[in-house]
Amino acid sequence: MFSSRKNTFYTLAQVKSFTKTAEKLNITQPAVSQHIKYLEEMYGVSLIKKEGRKTSLTEEGKILYEHIQKMLSMERQVANILKNQNNIIKRYKLGATKTIGAYLIPGILGKYKIEYPNQEVILDVGNTENILNKLKDGELDLALVEGLFNKEKYEHTLLKKDELVPVFSSFHPFVKREKIKVGEVFNENLILREVGSGTRTITENYLKSKGYNKDLYKIFMEIGDITAIKSLVKWNLGYSIISREAIQKELEEETLSIVNVEELMIEREFNFVWRKGEKCTFIDNFIRFSIKGV
Repeated sequence: MFSSRKNTFYTLAQVKSFTKTAEKLNITQPAVSQHIKYLEEMYGVSLIKKEGRKTSLTEEGKILYEHIQKMLSMERQVANILKNQNNIIKRYKLGATKTIGAYLIPGILGKYKIEYPNQEVILDVGNTENILNKLKDGELDLALVEGLFNKEKYEHTLLKKDELVPVFSSFHPFVKREKIKVGEVFNENLILREVGSGTRTITENYLKSKGYNKDLYKIFMEIGDITAIKSLVKWNLGYSIISREAIQKELEEETLSIVNVEELMIEREFNFVWRKGEKCTFIDNFIRFSIKGV
């Protein structure tokens, strides 16, 4: 385990504030300053630049930060190896965004458990922002996300492609028409996922790319639960743009319908994502198994 002083420096490099670093580590601000001063004297270099209230890393600070990142990565790998050496059941943590966690990954996990009975995969479900933060902080071994992410920052592999489609209650008059103009749809009440979800980000970015700003469509409700969104749409309280993967049952029951709207069929990706340089046997096996099964 690296020293508390290096932990202070690493935290400061991330939050860029002496005050926030002290709060996060539950130490005093003078203690933060002392830790940084100790490291600078030990290495004989300046690590932090101050510009008013803002802080940033010097070139030497950037080198130390990258070194600590590598140390943390190696430590996680060693801890994982040692932990699993002492357990008959090997445990891994998988993060999944909400659509994937509710409608796609449970079936994969069930089949994977049959194939690999000595592995226990713990599932953590959240929106894209939440899952990627946990992956970055080392709380997850692997993530499966439906949203946009920085592909330069992580290693990743495509699982499958999905569609975001305009969905209405089967009672809605649009269902009887062959094609609807996008302007007509914008007069209806739009029910969207919460800010931070992959579905929300992709939908808004797509509409913006087509020249449709937020003032052109009415966001009636913002809801984090997919089941609640589907229920509201079923009762004809609005429409939503939602994953085709999430509405298979409702399409079969004919309680929801996909409406053919001009310029409103959005393709997106479901991607496996993991930290750079940390691809282990579990990640490789699970990805191969999942791709084979979809």
